[in-house]
Amino acid sequence: MTEFGGIPPRIDTEPESVERGLVSLVLTLVELLRQLMERQALRRVDAGDLTDTQIERIGTTLMLLEQRMDELREHFGLTPEDLNIDLGPLGTLLPRDSTDRGPSP
Repeated sequence: MTEFGGIPPRIDTEPESVERGLVSLVLTLVELLRQLMERQALRRVDAGDLTDTQIERIGTTLMLLEQRMDELREHFGLTPEDLNIDLGPLGTLLPRDSTDRGPSP
């Protein structure tokens, strides 16, 4: 059988591959939501809508979520780039710089 449009003729049904794909998809969605929550929190901080206590609580929550995401990616052998789904002509799901967690220049 030949490939059609770059799609393999058979679906990989190996349990490890299926698990990795599912974990990758779930973590991608969680990362997308985490980034959206972070942006919304920054907008609310900039608008002055939050108290100092709320800002501290949101900051701590977002840091813990990011830390847990790092642990889960490491556990499943995934990199941040693995979570950035390529949407073809639309580009990638997550901003390119969001997958680079290295030190800022």
